[in-house]
Amino acid sequence: MDLLAPGLLFKREDLVADPLGGNKVRALEFLLGGVGSGDRVVTVGAAGSTHALATEVYARRLGASPLVFRWRQEMNDAARRVSDRIGTETNGSPVQRTLVGAYARALVARLRGARWIPAGGSTPLGVLGQVNAGLELAAQVSEGSLPRPDRIVVPLGTGGTAAGLALGLALANIEITVVGVRVVSRIVANAAHVRRLVARTSRLIERLTGESIARPTPHSVRIVHDYFGGAYGRATAAGRAVAARCLDRTGIVIDPTYGAKALAAAVAMGEREGGTTLFWLSFDGRWLRAVESTGAPSGRVALT
Repeated sequence: MDLLAPGLLFKREDLVADPLGGNKVRALEFLLGGVGSGDRVVTVGAAGSTHALATEVYARRLGASPLVFRWRQEMNDAARRVSDRIGTETNGSPVQRTLVGAYARALVARLRGARWIPAGGSTPLGVLGQVNAGLELAAQVSEGSLPRPDRIVVPLGTGGTAAGLALGLALANIEITVVGVRVVSRIVANAAHVRRLVARTSRLIERLTGESIARPTPHSVRIVHDYFGGAYGRATAAGRAVAARCLDRTGIVIDPTYGAKALAAAVAMGEREGGTTLFWLSFDGRWLRAVESTGAPSGRVALT
């Protein structure tokens, strides 16, 4: 991706699966384990949550009935399209007035036997998917598919991607700094939360394997707060500019909620610090692009 910045690489997590890619799919590989026909699955998220959309798409593929309870957020065009699609996948998924209301309705569903998938999929079990991603990247570096990056830049929401990557790289004994670019409130996205996820996931692996494992160093994860923009879902001028440049020069769609903010940070770091920067493209924009090219309503793009 030298067309965008010197030494810039993309990890195409948007292409990790069909019909819908993105970083949430790696967590769902574990979180939806054992789910089958006739089961019910419940999750929560903001109105335009890609986690909620991915959970619905893949729960339905397994024959399960997904339930999604959402809360209001500041919307951009991509978030509206995701929100519309969620409503289509669930045959209606009203947005609650508050986060508390969404969780209360989800709790009722859980008490009635639905499989619980936490917001963002960021539990130790879900983080295992991102540990796999770290091991995959280490293998790609080892086999010469790419140079060892000086830093990996990821959007930081519920923290599962950053925590899992740091742990996977530690297991592979490869030192690369994971830079989390905050896209949600500090209450959710902070260093202490990421460290807890790393510790809990490490204990899960050790309990299941009976072996001690390597842990990331305290400096393995760095959090950047300067690109948030003041609200989840609020597009920023820097994000809009870099997303437009990326689309024009590479044809790759970058969403304004997560990817554009992190990509703006990645480009700035590459220019300022030099070396090799790997941007973790965690949002699948292929179906958004399909809407634009076909003129189809956002709720009617096939994800089956």
